[in-house]
Amino acid sequence: MLEVRNIDVFYGDVQVIWDVSFQVKQGEVVALIGANGAGKSTTLKTVSGLLKPRKGAVSFNGEDLGAVPAYHRIDRGMALCPEARRLFVEMTVEENLDMGSLRGEARKKREQTRDMVFALFPRLKERRRQQAGTLSGGEQQMVAIGRGLMSLPKLLMFDEPSLGLAPILVREIFDVIRKIRQEGATVLIVEQNVKQTLAIADRAYVLEHGRVAMEGTGAGLLNDPHVKAAYLGM
Repeated sequence: MLEVRNIDVFYGDVQVIWDVSFQVKQGEVVALIGANGAGKSTTLKTVSGLLKPRKGAVSFNGEDLGAVPAYHRIDRGMALCPEARRLFVEMTVEENLDMGSLRGEARKKREQTRDMVFALFPRLKERRRQQAGTLSGGEQQMVAIGRGLMSLPKLLMFDEPSLGLAPILVREIFDVIRKIRQEGATVLIVEQNVKQTLAIADRAYVLEHGRVAMEGTGAGLLNDPHVKAAYLGM
C-alpha cells in the first residue's frame, strides 16, 4: 500500500533523514520506533506531504505522491493523527470530528461514520457538545483519532498517540488501535512506548540518527537484545 524509497529529508540546510526506505502492506500495523530525534515524526510528515524529500520517493497504492500536496493525500485515503493532537480547542467534540469529513465520500457518510466513532469512544458521545479544549488529555486523544477516522482512511497514521497520557489511558489507546486494525484499516504508528507498540505491530523499523538501523517483526524486535538494551531498559 505504502512504499517509501531512499528518502533524504532536510529542515533548511540540516539533514535529518538519510536514505530511509520501508513498506506498509494492506491490513498491517507497522511501527517506526526510536529515541527522541531519531527522525520518526519527520518521516511521518514526509509521508503526509507536510515535508518534501530532497531525494527518494513516496508512493501510495502504486501512485507516486511527489506532485500530490498534503491536502489532496486525504482524498487518496491517507490520514494523520498528529503529535500533540492539534484539535480546534474552541470547537465542540462533534465539530472537531466533522472537520475530518469535509471531502468526497467521507462527507456523504459523515453521520454513519460519526456513529461508528461514538461506538468506539462512548465518552465522546457523552461530551459531543463540549468544547474540545476542556477535555482531559486522554479524551482529546480520542477526538484526534476519531477525527482521523472520519475521513474514512485506507491508511491511518499515528504520531506519538500515548504522549503525556497516564498508563491506564495508554492501554486504552492501544486497545483502540487494535480494534481499528481488526476493522480492516492499515496503520502506521510512530511511538516512543516501544514495548506496547511492538506488541501490536506486525512489523517494525528502528530509526537511529535518521537512518533505518533494524527491521523485523514486532515480536522479533521485542525480543532482540539491542532493542531490549536500548529502548526497554533491560
